[in-house]
Amino acid sequence: MIRVLAITPSYEPVTGLTLEEIRMEDYAWIWADFSNPTPEEARKLETYFHFHPLAVEDCLHVLQRPKLDYYEKMQFFVLHALQPDTLQAVEVDVFLAPSFVVSFHQQALPEMDEAWERVLAVAGKGPLGQDGPSFTAYTIMDKLVDQYFPSLFAIEDELAELESQGEKDSVEDLMNQVFALRSRLLRLRRTVVPMRDLLYRIVNSQHMEHHAHHAYFSDIYDHLLKLADMIEADREMTADLRDSYISVNSNRMNTIMKTLTVITTIFMPLTLIAGIYGMNFANMPELEWHYGYFFVLLLMFVLGGGMVLWFMRRGWFK
Repeated sequence: MIRVLAITPSYEPVTGLTLEEIRMEDYAWIWADFSNPTPEEARKLETYFHFHPLAVEDCLHVLQRPKLDYYEKMQFFVLHALQPDTLQAVEVDVFLAPSFVVSFHQQALPEMDEAWERVLAVAGKGPLGQDGPSFTAYTIMDKLVDQYFPSLFAIEDELAELESQGEKDSVEDLMNQVFALRSRLLRLRRTVVPMRDLLYRIVNSQHMEHHAHHAYFSDIYDHLLKLADMIEADREMTADLRDSYISVNSNRMNTIMKTLTVITTIFMPLTLIAGIYGMNFANMPELEWHYGYFFVLLLMFVLGGGMVLWFMRRGWFK
């Protein structure tokens, strides 16, 4: 699907047109949004707009790293949206020129719908002039970045819940949850950090130093810095939780091994005594003694109890 927003010289928004119905010289600027386009519609990047073949190739072969390329009188952005469920990146390509904006994405995105409604509302209230395409590009980036926050906040809520309920679950379950959160943070980081680097390049580009919307792009960059810092802090927290659970698990294993060792040590002399009297030799005088059996049981009890008391005094049961 291709939807077109055209702004007249008197800064009135016009929608519902097709590309074939538009003459660029009749409008101040236009925004063409390619949403999940068919192959025939995608070919209009070359046949109608005559974009550089390398830029068209980047649009059709996903998933490219976020970047900024400069062509003659045009800037080409590769941006990343985020799927909330899987935290997988979705490529959004934007062509920015003084008289038009073209956005291209292989699947429908609610962020692009929100950007469309915002630009349409602003264009209808007042003139955007020659900065209209730039404002549109800013709005697209802003909506894409805003979508990162709910996903990160959801992870932080799970981290807080994991800390509060850590004593109720087994160490194995806790470790699985921690590693799952670290995996999600890693996927989110793979989207946020390249976008942060891209916005840094945009903000510090010579093409943007005196731009009317330079402060707006700087604001997006600040949001991405905040996101990157929050992700790193959450990763450190999961690392601390992981180390704590590993330490708790190791301590439990040491306690179990110590207990088993103590029990084995207590029964070693008892097993020795039982083994000796289980040899059944004929010349064992204790076998004929009337109280021999009871004496051996008493001896085993005294040895076992004495060893338990000795281990307790040594602090081995603590």
